[in-house]
Amino acid sequence: MTYPMSRQRRLDPPDELFGDPAPVRPLTFADGHVGWLVRGHAAGRAVLADPRFSAEPDRQHPLVASRHLPKGRVPPGFFLRMDAPDHTRYRRLLTGHFTVRRMNQLQPRIEEIAASCLDDMERAGPPADLVRDFALPIPSLVICELLGVPYEDRENFQNESARLLRLDSSPGEMESAINDLIKYFYTLIARKRVEPGNDLLTALIGGGELEDDEIAGMGFLLLVAGHETTANMLALGTFALLEHPEQLALVRDDPTVIDNAVEELLRYLSIIHVGPTRTAVEDVVIEGTTIRAGECVALSIPAANRDPSRFADPSALDVRQPAGSHLSFGHGIHQCLGQQLARIEMRVAYPALLRRFPSLRLAVPAEEVPMRADMSIYGVHSLRVTW
Repeated sequence: MTYPMSRQRRLDPPDELFGDPAPVRPLTFADGHVGWLVRGHAAGRAVLADPRFSAEPDRQHPLVASRHLPKGRVPPGFFLRMDAPDHTRYRRLLTGHFTVRRMNQLQPRIEEIAASCLDDMERAGPPADLVRDFALPIPSLVICELLGVPYEDRENFQNESARLLRLDSSPGEMESAINDLIKYFYTLIARKRVEPGNDLLTALIGGGELEDDEIAGMGFLLLVAGHETTANMLALGTFALLEHPEQLALVRDDPTVIDNAVEELLRYLSIIHVGPTRTAVEDVVIEGTTIRAGECVALSIPAANRDPSRFADPSALDVRQPAGSHLSFGHGIHQCLGQQLARIEMRVAYPALLRRFPSLRLAVPAEEVPMRADMSIYGVHSLRVTW
């Protein structure tokens, strides 16, 4: 098996992930070096929770590291690719800003933003591009307001994010995108030292524990993760519901299913379809397989989330079944910091869209929807809809 793998179908993971029931199996990376693929749910949780597996790029094979960060370089504050204690230090400064209580307080504002997007769509009339007009604006505006990033700068940071996440971007292109985003945050930080606001960047500056390069790295991480992931879930989730009209009707008409529906869509779609990757820092046995120190491990979240030993009928989309314990937000110390915000955005957006436009349907044949197989976060590049 080689990595990364191509997707044969729009809403399903690659067939190669399911040809062998072994939860851990050898994997050949694109340059020929051999590591491991973890595809079982229990095995994935074990790797993500085990400190003997490192997230740091400088421990990884150069090809694997460069797929995420050029030359394995981790910007200061970019704690997603750090191990403890550095990861612990940065995450501790943010945890209080992303509690369930604080995220719930944002729900009325998220509802306002979603309603405004729908008002604009209704005024313009069909057809609409759901990515441009709904799925991307909602999380982008929310994370901008939370961080203190001017929303009018969105074209710039969205373009740089896309350049960073393209699978065919060269290390040089990725480094340029990172540098441009970091420079952008330096400018914002300097401005907020003069004109502080009621936002996260101002709070980090005022805390006095971080240098500007650390704040810039943290802001860069939160901005990219905060709008790219949820935007793709909103668009791809709508596409999945349109392809499963009986499931769409439940989300539209039964308010009691929305919590399960969000978790089930997260499990079923698994938009983090490349990685995460880890490197063993000592010999570790996972599900009976010995992974030697220095060997690279790629986790397949889509495969783990469709593991038949954990989920009943895993290839079916059923918004009524509880889909808890999926790995779409990760597990262990790197579990997604903003997962509660993403959940609220989806709980608000899906029903609001489907109730405003109860006859929502694709404006193009499903096979013509352009998929994001060329990006490290899966989804659709655009979704033309009508009503």
